[in-house]
Amino acid sequence: MFGVGLPELAVIMLVAVLVFGPDRLPDLARQAGRMMRKAKQFADAARDELREELGPEYADLELRDLDPRTIVRKHIIEAMNDDDVPAKPRRRGLRPLKDGELPPYDLEAT
Repeated sequence: MFGVGLPELAVIMLVAVLVFGPDRLPDLARQAGRMMRKAKQFADAARDELREELGPEYADLELRDLDPRTIVRKHIIEAMNDDDVPAKPRRRGLRPLKDGELPPYDLEAT
């Protein structure tokens, strides 16, 4: 979920027991659960309000769809799957350079 494996989780639990003690740990876990539940309720309410404001065409909107990485990944995959990609138009007057030929250089441009 967060890139935390079993060994890391065991170390975190050991540190938590040493820092907070075994008496306070269940109460802290309960508070953390409540906080996570509230955060999920807040995110669900924001998603539902966004869906309502945007209208029926966004009824399947998920908040993770608004992540820029997801948007870019989606458009790249669509572009890769698109079979109707037009060929690059060739510009007139340009030809490939021959072996050993230097590209043109404009002294006034630099």
